[in-house]
Parts: sequence; C-alpha cells; structure tokens
Amino acid sequence: MKKQSKIAQIAIFFAIMLVLHLLSSVIFNLLPVPIKPTIIHIPIIIASILYGPQVGMVLGFLMGCISVITNTIVLIPSSYLFLALFVPNGNLHSLMIAMVPRILIGLTPYLVYKVLHNKLGLAIAGAVGSATNTIFVLGGIFFLFSNVYQGSIQAMLAVVLSANSICRVTYFGSLDNNYRPCT
Repeated sequence: MKKQSKIAQIAIFFAIMLVLHLLSSVIFNLLPVPIKPTIIHIPIIIASILYGPQVGMVLGFLMGCISVITNTIVLIPSSYLFLALFVPNGNLHSLMIAMVPRILIGLTPYLVYKVLHNKLGLAIAGAVGSATNTIFVLGGIFFLFSNVYQGSIQAMLAVVLSANSICRVTYFGSLDNNYRPCT
C-alpha cells in the first residue's frame, strides 16, 4: 500500500475514533462510575485486520494520545492512571498504561487473523483485540498502582473485570446459529 493511502486510511479511522469518543463520552459521563468504558478500540481492530499492523499500531498510539488528552482536560478520581503529570499519584507508569496496551490493540488482531484467515478468525481477532486492551490496561493498573488508595483500587478492578467478563461471555455465548435478536 502506498504511503499516501496509509495516511488517508489512518485519517479516516482516526476521524471515526474521535466521533465514537465524543459520543461515548457524553453517554458514559452520565454514569456515576470512576472508570469509563471505551468503544474507540473497535476501529483500531478493524483497521488492523484490513490494512495491517502498521496502520493499527498508529491508530492505537492515537487512541493512547486521546486517553492522555482526555484525562488532562477532564480530571476524575482515576485520571492519574492515564496521565503522568499534574495529578497526585501520576507517574511514568501512567503513560505506559495509556499507550502500550492501545498500541498492542493494533497488532494482536492482525496476528490472530493472519493465523486464522476465515470468519471464525475474524471473530477471534476482534475478541483478542478487545481483550488486549482490557487485560493490559486493567492488569497494568492492578500491578503498577495497587498501593494507591490503600489497595482499594484492586477491589474496584475486580468488580470492573468481573462485569466485563460476564458481558463478554454472555455476548459470545449468544453467537450460535440459533440466536435470534429480539425484535
């Protein structure tokens, strides 16, 4: 793929990511929870599968930048997890949590789909891309910030991870041939 077309693809997917981020921010800010779920990793997964790991990883880096900028502008109790400066408890680990898992979202779906090049591979690649974000972000928070708030962050992460796992199992368990969406 030519360099110009890669830039165009990145720009298109980045625009989609920004729209998803703005819409989800409005919706999820209505919920009184300290950690907001994200859906902007979906375009990264799609771009990684369609255009390769370079495009996916650049988009992942941009997602990390969105996370850092958002947590700089809108300070919430968990902002220190994604912002290294200007907040108590923030450090270089915060930038690692904000950037590395997001960059890996652009790599892992591509690798899975490269191995399993079929419809099942697409589903597994999407699940792996989403799980990459969840596991590395929440795992990084668990291991790097476990001492913050006298360890109560571990209890909060256990609740978030449990709810996330239940939603994933329920969703992927319903993807059998007999599944009919509610009308």
